[in-house]
Amino acid sequence: MGRPKSFEPDVVIAQAMETFWTKGYVGTSPADLAEATGVAKGSLYHSFGSKRELFGRALDLYGRMCSEFTEESLSRPGSAKECIRAHFVLLVDMSLDGPARRGCLAQKTVEELGGRDEEATRAAHRIEERGIEQFAARIEQGQRDGDVDRGIDARAYALFLQTTLAGLRVMVKTFDRPALYRIIDTALAGL
Repeated sequence: MGRPKSFEPDVVIAQAMETFWTKGYVGTSPADLAEATGVAKGSLYHSFGSKRELFGRALDLYGRMCSEFTEESLSRPGSAKECIRAHFVLLVDMSLDGPARRGCLAQKTVEELGGRDEEATRAAHRIEERGIEQFAARIEQGQRDGDVDRGIDARAYALFLQTTLAGLRVMVKTFDRPALYRIIDTALAGL
């Protein structure tokens, strides 16, 4: 009879996610994961199969967290433009004020593994696609509420916003707050 697990799998996945987010998939070693989670390498692999499988679960968790965070941000009171701007500003501020300017795990995944790991690429695409859906829904709500021009193609503008956000999450690594805020304001000028 094997020893019972002495760790909570969801906590380990969250700790691994933080490590992958900071160091990237390639830059994260099994020793890094063991140190971050407090779980021996052998136990990690016994429970999660491999570094790649643990990364997949961490990326899924990241996607759920992004979706919930975006949903909460976009459902706050205010116009569509105000809510989307507040969401963008909050993401920029969190990146700038955090312990490391690490950007977005989905973007990092595409940069590292895009074209080489179809499953990881699809997972990152799902995260991005969900963001587009959420922006489109908020724009459509703004159109119903009368604070967004009904002539705007909500899906096309949402794609533009997701692209802008992806760029911001990369640029947050090297640009300052005022420059990033100007980008946000320029992107939202058409709403």
